[in-house]
Amino acid sequence: MSKRIYDTVIIGGGPSGYSAALYASRAGLDTLVIEKMSAGGQMMLTDIIENYPGFKDGIDGFTLSENMRIQAEKYGAETVYDEISSCELSGTVKKLCGFSKEYLAKTVIIAAGASPRKLGLDKEEKLTGRGVHYCAHCDGRFYKDKTVAVIGGGNSAVADALYLSKLAKKVYLIHRRDTLRATKIYLQPLSQASNIEIIYDSVAEDIVGENRIDGLKIRNVKDSKARDITCDGIFISIGRKPETDFLGDEIGLDDSGYIIAGEDTKTNLSGVFAAGDVRTKRLRQVVTAVADGAVSAELAMEYIERENIII
Repeated sequence: MSKRIYDTVIIGGGPSGYSAALYASRAGLDTLVIEKMSAGGQMMLTDIIENYPGFKDGIDGFTLSENMRIQAEKYGAETVYDEISSCELSGTVKKLCGFSKEYLAKTVIIAAGASPRKLGLDKEEKLTGRGVHYCAHCDGRFYKDKTVAVIGGGNSAVADALYLSKLAKKVYLIHRRDTLRATKIYLQPLSQASNIEIIYDSVAEDIVGENRIDGLKIRNVKDSKARDITCDGIFISIGRKPETDFLGDEIGLDDSGYIIAGEDTKTNLSGVFAAGDVRTKRLRQVVTAVADGAVSAELAMEYIERENIII
């Protein structure tokens, strides 16, 4: 018996993946979503999402994740739980090798997402979502009139500090070097934010607190002196790691490992698209991820029709 060849296989079951699955399955494409853990990706770990339209009181990430999966499957999309270890994407039939089995497809939508880079502190995992955060726009509202620390020195960290300065009473910006890596456009508003204190030449060594954040222990990298700062929350902004290690060298990646693809989600390979946090883009939020998913599904359908792929 010949192997099943899907019209489209979507790698990743986050908001971009299930948005693509919804649009593809409603268009009549034989659609498979491959997710290595559980529906929702990073979204599932968010306690409350308030910046996704349609939910005036917000919605928790787990519920939104499940709703997206159920809606896509209602129209015929399938979900399997597996992890893709390698793939061959340049041919007419794309081959994806998982740990459980091999999958074949006419088109592939890569929606594998990106994970925040972590500091590796002892209590970091335990207190994630309970004082330790990786998304200021997602969780900043919990710290209105409180004190927070932002760790990092690039554009994202400075942008997070500026955003939080409009909510929090006090913001510490902690950077391991003696100058920020952020571009000049951020420096003027940073200098005008009276409630932001920049702590240079310093690294985080330990989180103070057991079941909630009481502060942060930092160490100066030049004189090795340690100090504690009191804060209610910590926002870690030292970059993200795109889930692209399994792709090999077929797909074009930028220097940070993100798939090079524009708003049309097209990659350098015909019939292969990149959606959501895994691709090069300016804003990585749920709303932009679902938009990518819709676009990639539409273009996958057009590709199949244009190339007249009948197998």
